[in-house]
Amino acid sequence: MKLNIFQRIQETRKTILSIKNFKPAIAVIAGSGLEKISLEFDMRKVIKYSKIPHFPKATAPGHAGELLLCSYRGGDLLIFNGRFHYYEGLSPQDVVYPVRVMKFLGIKTLVLTAAVGALKKKYRVGDVIVLKDHIDFTGNSPLIGSNFGEFGKRFPNMENVYDYSLRRKALDIAKKFNIKAKDGVYFGVSGPAYETPASVKAYKTLGGDVVGMSVVYEATAAAHMKFNTLGLAYVSNMAHGINDKPLSHEEVLAVGKKVSGSLAKIIKHMVPFIVDKGAL
Repeated sequence: MKLNIFQRIQETRKTILSIKNFKPAIAVIAGSGLEKISLEFDMRKVIKYSKIPHFPKATAPGHAGELLLCSYRGGDLLIFNGRFHYYEGLSPQDVVYPVRVMKFLGIKTLVLTAAVGALKKKYRVGDVIVLKDHIDFTGNSPLIGSNFGEFGKRFPNMENVYDYSLRRKALDIAKKFNIKAKDGVYFGVSGPAYETPASVKAYKTLGGDVVGMSVVYEATAAAHMKFNTLGLAYVSNMAHGINDKPLSHEEVLAVGKKVSGSLAKIIKHMVPFIVDKGAL
């Protein structure tokens, strides 16, 4: 018999919460090349995605495909070491399945990380971008189809997808540790091809600051469930037309390894703030 989404979620939940006295309220989705984020936290357990019921298979390079159960300063958190993408042939609903599961694990705050291409010269490779909004240019949505009241209302408010207080605190932490960070608008596309120079011009004209192939579906599902969401990206490359350097995913992963320490430091110092703020 085919299981409905809530039955699938319960099976997934049971596997994840397999250790005692673990009550996560914060989740982090680690983007390309950011697997070292977990080194800043106390590891409790590692679960391969392949061992989690109903999880898709992670196929994108630089996404390890493992769930890390961690703790730090009075809070338990989940780190999803690798994400799922629309361009992998998954539906938007499959992409956000882990985010849906989070609600039934007790998650209240979601930190999304990702690699992005800069659409404007004011950004530099290695900069941290604190997302203040996004433009969904993917042509699809994880909310299409039947709406379940357990997740949220049919027409969710998208005015403050990326929580203002979390954004300000992230920028303050970056400044304290001399991490180059700016805010910006994420322009979400489906991928997997990099953008043409003409597309880059159009995206910039439409209001985008950085461009990427993830984030927007997860952020939309999180807004639907009224999570407090923080978006932290890093500039892995300058988009086509901003400079003449050829693009490669190898470059993305290499920059990610260099920047992951800075992102981890911001996230690490966000945890006590989130706990104190009551965003749990």
